[in-house]
Amino acid sequence: MTRVKRGLQTRKRHKNLLAQVKGFRMMNGNVFSRAKNALAKSWTNAYIGRKLKKRDFRGLWTIRINNAARLHGLNYSTFINLLTTKKVALNRKVLSNLAITNPEVFKNIVEFVK
Repeated sequence: MTRVKRGLQTRKRHKNLLAQVKGFRMMNGNVFSRAKNALAKSWTNAYIGRKLKKRDFRGLWTIRINNAARLHGLNYSTFINLLTTKKVALNRKVLSNLAITNPEVFKNIVEFVK
């Protein structure tokens, strides 16, 4: 059986990984063993960040709706409760956009649910 030298595959794998960590700080960007750990950690943080982003945006929408509803004499919880009792099927993202871009439409919604 012939001998198989694996140097080409290893170099290709190392080059691909080092290309992914381009721009990382200090040895994390150019030493393979450190880069491998840094890349695993960055993937973990990216996964967590994608989950946190949803949470952050929902909080932002809540704040915007609360501020817009208070201009019309309601607080957030009362406004959302009135929306559910009147069976208005607008989610928080849409309500937040309406409060920012079309305040008169948002005012009509508030008047409808009062």
